[in-house]
Amino acid sequence: MRRAPAEVRKLEPDPVYRSVLVTQVVNKVLWRGKKGAARRIVYGAMDIVEQRTGSDPLTVLKRAVDNIRPSVEVRSRRVGGSSYQVPVEVRPRRGQTLAVRWLVEFARKRKEPTMAMRLANEILDAANRSGA
Repeated sequence: MRRAPAEVRKLEPDPVYRSVLVTQVVNKVLWRGKKGAARRIVYGAMDIVEQRTGSDPLTVLKRAVDNIRPSVEVRSRRVGGSSYQVPVEVRPRRGQTLAVRWLVEFARKRKEPTMAMRLANEILDAANRSGA
């Protein structure tokens, strides 16, 4: 028998930008429970984005996440004895979660010296639709 679906936890907006999206990025950057360090990294990245663009870093982050967000994903569907990969439309919340996950994951793989610089450059690349 299947379990009930997991309850969606309500995220609190972050103290600086008052944005749930920034909280989501902080929680993805979070490593070994060091939330203070994660906040420093994200706010540092936002400062770099603001310096480079001269515009509001929150709008740049939103544009980056919108550009990364997938519209369709494939899910395995078992029919008879075989499994098929069936394209399914992605719900908005899952799309945003995937976008933030990918943003942080690929920022970690970059070569810049600090995580704040890596994250800032990844946000800028995503917002400008450049990069891989």
